[in-house]
Amino acid sequence: MPPESPQKPDLFSLTREELRRHVVAWGFSPVHTETLWHYLYYACVFSWNDMPDLPRKVRDRAEAEFTWGRLPVAVETESSDGFTRKYLLELDDRRRIETVLMRYTGRVTACISSQVGCAMGCVFCATGQMGYVRHLTAGEIVAQVRHVQQQLQLLSPTQQAPGQGRLRNVVLMGMGEPLHNYESVMQAVDILRDPNGLSLGARKITLSTVGVVPGIIRLADENRPIHLAVSLHGATQEERAALVPAARRWPLDELIGACRYFTERTGRRIFFEWTLIEGKNDTPGTAARVGSLLKGIPAQVNLIPLNPTSGYNGGPSALAAAKRFQAVLREHGLPSTVRQRRGIDIDAGCGQLAVTRQAVRTS
Repeated sequence: MPPESPQKPDLFSLTREELRRHVVAWGFSPVHTETLWHYLYYACVFSWNDMPDLPRKVRDRAEAEFTWGRLPVAVETESSDGFTRKYLLELDDRRRIETVLMRYTGRVTACISSQVGCAMGCVFCATGQMGYVRHLTAGEIVAQVRHVQQQLQLLSPTQQAPGQGRLRNVVLMGMGEPLHNYESVMQAVDILRDPNGLSLGARKITLSTVGVVPGIIRLADENRPIHLAVSLHGATQEERAALVPAARRWPLDELIGACRYFTERTGRRIFFEWTLIEGKNDTPGTAARVGSLLKGIPAQVNLIPLNPTSGYNGGPSALAAAKRFQAVLREHGLPSTVRQRRGIDIDAGCGQLAVTRQAVRTS
């Protein structure tokens, strides 16, 4: 459950229309909404004093009415590659979540969390090993994206490559299961997509699910124009359930049925994520079963060598095994990529930094 609601609403949980209604109710012109929104989400300012074009009386009223959802950095780590930075951010209730900034040629991606912990229990995932604590609010989700944009603004010009000045891609692949926290996640997505603010294109937002079938169907029925990624990891019910306990609640045949429904209803392809575990699910025979399973579904498979965790006795597949797997998928007409591994030296796998630091705090 989310934390108890504060007496004042979180400013970052409001859509622009909701904010406009507040401004009008205070007796101010709605035009001030646009100015405030610009400061919050385009300029990504740090305080009320950084809004000189917003009348003082509006600032004072907003400050009195809302909380400002700041997420202090408890721990910050930077990979030796110089392009991956991970933040352990602290919430008002002292819980901690992870956010990752990844810089690539011509683009920047933020990997954000949707929950503290996770109820899905994937055996190789550090967050799954933590267990579920609570949902994040929409404001806590949005505040992570603002944090990344603020960090980009603090980089000197010499630290930025072309195209890296503003955040353009967000993946909901951090701590938690986004479809388990559907309402808050979709509220946050609406705020992030607002064209007068962060203005993230819908196709620049990817939601990753372990396979929550009702959520996939709802996403299809609402036709939300964001990318869907489904964590597969096993090509039979038995193989998948051994790695993904949620498969016992939503069996593989139901999941594939929901995925077919999604593509038919929306006309969009699905990204299937496959964590490659050495000797476990990386053989050509397994790849052939994946090809048969996904036949007829507009799809791309993202092959991700395992990020080892202390709670799971498994290792990443070698590049040669990944290439053999990829070749078999190609024979079945399935495009695929071998995901570039980032931040291995800074516990960049989902939940790893939070688990490591929690162990330090409680030891």
